[in-house]
Amino acid sequence: MAIPVAILAATAGVVILVFKAIYSVFFSPLARIPGPKMYALTSWRLAYDDWVGERTRKMYKLHMKYGTAVRVGPNEVSFSSLAALRTIYGAGSGFERTSFYRMFEVYGRKNMFTFGPGRDHAARKKMVANSYAKSSMLKGDIATLIEDKARQYVDFIEASDNRTSEIFASLHYFSIDSITQFLYGKSGATACLTGSKVHRDLISDIIDKARRRLSWFSVHMPDFINAVYAQTGLLGAIAERYLYPMQKPTTYTGIRDYAMRACETFADDAANKSIAEIDLEPSVIAKLWKHHTTQKKDGLDNADIAAECADHLLAGIDTTSDTLMFAIWLLSRPENRKYQEKIIADVKSIGTESLNEHGIPRAEACDKLPYVAAVIKETLRLFPPLPGSEPRLSHATTTIDGYVVPANATVSISPLVLQRNPDVFKDPLTFNPDRWLSEDEDTAEMNRWYWAFSSGGRMCIGLHLAMAEMTTLLASVYRKYNTVPTDGFDKISPGVTRA
Repeated sequence: MAIPVAILAATAGVVILVFKAIYSVFFSPLARIPGPKMYALTSWRLAYDDWVGERTRKMYKLHMKYGTAVRVGPNEVSFSSLAALRTIYGAGSGFERTSFYRMFEVYGRKNMFTFGPGRDHAARKKMVANSYAKSSMLKGDIATLIEDKARQYVDFIEASDNRTSEIFASLHYFSIDSITQFLYGKSGATACLTGSKVHRDLISDIIDKARRRLSWFSVHMPDFINAVYAQTGLLGAIAERYLYPMQKPTTYTGIRDYAMRACETFADDAANKSIAEIDLEPSVIAKLWKHHTTQKKDGLDNADIAAECADHLLAGIDTTSDTLMFAIWLLSRPENRKYQEKIIADVKSIGTESLNEHGIPRAEACDKLPYVAAVIKETLRLFPPLPGSEPRLSHATTTIDGYVVPANATVSISPLVLQRNPDVFKDPLTFNPDRWLSEDEDTAEMNRWYWAFSSGGRMCIGLHLAMAEMTTLLASVYRKYNTVPTDGFDKISPGVTRA
């Protein structure tokens, strides 16, 4: 009796799957790299860690168990050595960003963060690099902007209904008000700290818990997401009811709409100005406008500029506010009281000549405070704003840490794994700002492992802006206040009280 075609096809399919599984685990070019077999067998094992919110912690545990190279997928390897760091992320390495970063594209346009080839990234970065120079942050218009937002933050605390002020929302107000004015100028700045409900509502766009589900599907099932959200009519209604990971408007919709409107407002104003007048403005959008199609035939159009600015906006909110929140939370814990006393002493050492007319420490003076810098550095070491893996690929076969990595395999390093290395950092899970100022510690070695802002050509362009914002805000707060756990939320949110 003839065997049905369906059974033959099913059997062939099973045989192929088994063969692929055996090849992946035992004969793949990556088979020599240690790691759990289940991760080598299927990428869905790591996807599960993503789903339950354990990926970063799992990576740390795997490296503690298997060493500096761990196979975490059929075609993916995580590294945690300085040699690998130089090979993968060093200037001229040849490694590019993977398709993972496409989820950060805005309005369907690539931006500096999402460009794959290094040359495209470098060309866009060159357009705005001067805006982010450290000298621009500490003097002039940008320094005044940062100091003014710090003053508004102190005023916000003073206006609190009682003697304590919860900081989660208010630090987001500070960061979004700062980054919007930096990017778009005063005409495009939000006013969360001074009471705008419309602008404060933008923050809810960030904290919606459903955005983590949407992000998971965007990374692991991008075709599914694109298909689901593209449906209209009856199919769209069914998809909305049963298949949406996050209801519309999805994550960042409000902020992206705001960013587009800010660009449109700037474009309307620019139509009545000369390029020389625009060039005098300190905003990032003004720098990009010099490369607009009205100035250069092959320049950027409105959507390109709007997308670039929107990406900087999204990158400049959570990163700064979360780091400040972690810093204040850590300093507020009872076991860390001695560190809070040291930062208070540090900021109170600022002389009156280094205060502005509102009594706020000047950004330039805050940049020179050693203990404030140590607190921020230690906070970033323990809680880097982007702690997860930063995936890259090379189109050529490469040897990393003695292992042959075939072309187009995904490789990555996690800042959290590097910065909690017990061989480099004594008591790596303990908050200790003193480690960065101690003569007994090998600070040069620790600095080599410190990777909170990435490195090489893709190093965070907003490093100096973020540091100026954080040092000025912390100095302004701790010059006037103490911080303590509030309402029993010692594990969640600190509050600010008068000293």
